[in-house]
Amino acid sequence: MTVIARPEFRSRTRSCKIIERARAGLRLGREEASALVEAGDLNRLLETASALRDVGHGPVVSYSRKVFIPLTRLCRDVCHYCTFARSPKRGEPAYLSLDEVLAVARAGAAAGCREALFTLGDKPELRYRAARDALRELGHETTLSYLAEAAALVLRETGLFPHLNPGVLDEADIAMLRPVSVSMGSMLESVSDRLYEPGGPHHGSPDKDPAVRLATLEAAGRCDVPFTTGILIGIGESRAERIEALLAIRDLHDRYGHIQETIIQNFCPKPGTRMAATPAAGETELLWTIATARLILGAEANIQAPPNLSPRRLGSLIAAGVNDWGGVSPVTPDHVNPEQAWPHLNDLAAQTAGAGKVLTERLAIYPSYARDASRWLDSALCTGVERATDAQGYARSDIWRAGITKSAPPGWRPPVPVAVDRALESALDRAVRGDRLDEADIDRLFRARGPVMAAICDTADELRRSVNGDTVTYVVNRNINYTNICLFRCQFCAFSKGRTAEALRGKPYVLDLDEIARRTAEAWQRGATEVCLQGGIHPSYTAETYIDICRAVKAAAPAIHVHAFSPLEIWHGAQTSHLSVETLLARLVEAGLGSLPGTAAEILDDEVRQIICPDKIDTATWLDVVEAAHRLGLHTTSTIMFGHVEEPQHWARHLLRLRDLQERTHGLTEFVPLPFVAAEAPIYLKGRSRPGPTFREAILMHAIARLVLYPLVPNIQTSWVKMGPQGALACLAAGANDLGGTLMNESITRAAGASHGQELSPAEMEDLMREAGRHPKQRTTLYGDVDDDRRRAAFDAETLRPIAMAAPVFRSSASSVSGRPWPSRKRSP
Repeated sequence: MTVIARPEFRSRTRSCKIIERARAGLRLGREEASALVEAGDLNRLLETASALRDVGHGPVVSYSRKVFIPLTRLCRDVCHYCTFARSPKRGEPAYLSLDEVLAVARAGAAAGCREALFTLGDKPELRYRAARDALRELGHETTLSYLAEAAALVLRETGLFPHLNPGVLDEADIAMLRPVSVSMGSMLESVSDRLYEPGGPHHGSPDKDPAVRLATLEAAGRCDVPFTTGILIGIGESRAERIEALLAIRDLHDRYGHIQETIIQNFCPKPGTRMAATPAAGETELLWTIATARLILGAEANIQAPPNLSPRRLGSLIAAGVNDWGGVSPVTPDHVNPEQAWPHLNDLAAQTAGAGKVLTERLAIYPSYARDASRWLDSALCTGVERATDAQGYARSDIWRAGITKSAPPGWRPPVPVAVDRALESALDRAVRGDRLDEADIDRLFRARGPVMAAICDTADELRRSVNGDTVTYVVNRNINYTNICLFRCQFCAFSKGRTAEALRGKPYVLDLDEIARRTAEAWQRGATEVCLQGGIHPSYTAETYIDICRAVKAAAPAIHVHAFSPLEIWHGAQTSHLSVETLLARLVEAGLGSLPGTAAEILDDEVRQIICPDKIDTATWLDVVEAAHRLGLHTTSTIMFGHVEEPQHWARHLLRLRDLQERTHGLTEFVPLPFVAAEAPIYLKGRSRPGPTFREAILMHAIARLVLYPLVPNIQTSWVKMGPQGALACLAAGANDLGGTLMNESITRAAGASHGQELSPAEMEDLMREAGRHPKQRTTLYGDVDDDRRRAAFDAETLRPIAMAAPVFRSSASSVSGRPWPSRKRSP
């Protein structure tokens, strides 16, 4: 007997296959998307949408902390569900004054808001004489012109980033508003012409013509404006028409890449409107629409549902595929839906956490657009956005600044979750086994927030305990930065000086060999086992310069360890003297060199180096110099300087290159994260970098380095100069086991604007370690034991003598230092 499947069964089977294709990450064609109308298994649809959202956004659900500025409530449209728009009333101002605008914005800034959302009716001057008269008194012909002035004022006076919702716009309008806003928006609502016909909710509203709305979206795309749009459900449209609207949004985004957010907003009937008796869309319709939007728009799309319109079902919205709550104001009501109060941010965070996600603040411009600001923003706005965001483009989560802030942000370490997602759990398990993680694994770890971050820190600390126990080490040393004159112009460096750089912090100087020797002898008397010598790349320095320095140090204190010269200095010395790197290193060892600091690494990725230090050695050269040192038996440290223009994938590449190097050579003694200190750095002063990492990013760098480099690199050092003593304590709870050196003098970080001091005495070091519940241990440079005589000398050290910086003499020929000729270099490498 032949069994003939009923049409509804075939339709259901087809929709199931389409859902599975979407789950596999395949783009749905128009016919496939349209077939979702008949999706009968809502649970399967929701599960797929949720899985796709996790692929694109991980555990993050974002929001923008905003203040709502209703510039005017006059509007030429008469949407039959709207209570925002009003007719002019005698004695009632048609527009907020600039003083009123500024007062609202300042209240928002005081409450920690970062977005100023300007909402207004659509071109009311085309309908109302009262609007025209009011604009004339304000000195404007159009509402949009006044909006531009108000937005510019808020931006200038409060630093809030304007997001503009002015309705229908053409390219000329957008060009006028783009310099004063980081994003704009206009709800598409629907592409159904039926709703625009007599009896429909949009009848009599010329700006709700679907063709007109779509033209605005397209104009925004042509002008490279990050744009928010969305659909309004429950106003009489069908499911098929919602899908058509979503496909129209997708088509425009495919063409221009500018739809930063799609809102799925549920209609709420309001008393006093023509649609007061129209029932709101039910929960099933809302969830179906959100999930369908996710399948059509894809994993990476930002899909929002306003939390105040569904206050008791936020977990369900997340389960349907939402990854954003939109703007939430702690100051002003939702003037479009005033009867629906904003959720308290603590409650929003709690409900989001209850759904297994982490509430994360963003700006009015979404992260991916913020990280590509030069394309998406007017140049005048780029600096402000750069300084307000972290490495992922989210709003900075704290006010901590490397080298400056003295205490760790409160509550930086949330409680550990019961479980983490499978991908993260797999990465952690492989790290604990000592397996090599891949770039995607590490990138995922760096994007962790909230409880997931705590899980990473705990895992890193367990590895630290297994390798180092509860001992925290440090070395008594002295930094000697023998010159701050440098022929390179690294954009992150405030230490380097030259003839035209005297406006930066400090003056140019060169230490002669006698002063280097004096500081070395004093360091030895004060218990040091090491001197760390680094300086700028002086145009006159050659291989003989560096050899002379080593000899001077060893003559002053024969038993002291010479930890000196970055790979850049080694390369420079070899180049200027026409030697191979290996030959120079061998001569330096004969002169007393004991090990190399692995500085000048910055970010070991040439994509970043081309921005921050384009004339410096590239990644391969840095690695080659370090590997050459290891072949000769010289150990080196390794570093990363992070928090400026790079992103998490660059951190991942850096760590993997170090791990691969260590697997070949086993010459790295430690890894030292160096948070970028921005205050005096040229790239920051020019407005082209972030102000250093956030505290979260700095802690994660230590923790993830432990995971990535285990078991090959045994020591993770935290810089008390960069992190501050309390920040260093936090790192000791996240995988670090070493506090570095006492330093005695510190010049490079202080030149960049740091204020944590130039010396941390052995007693202070050990007190800090005991405060962390650890056992302090003084070490040598290569992590050997220190004899009792050295230790007593360190604890009984006298106060440092004042240091003198000798002013340099700029000459085109060889200059004399302490009676010895230091050859000048006639050409730059």
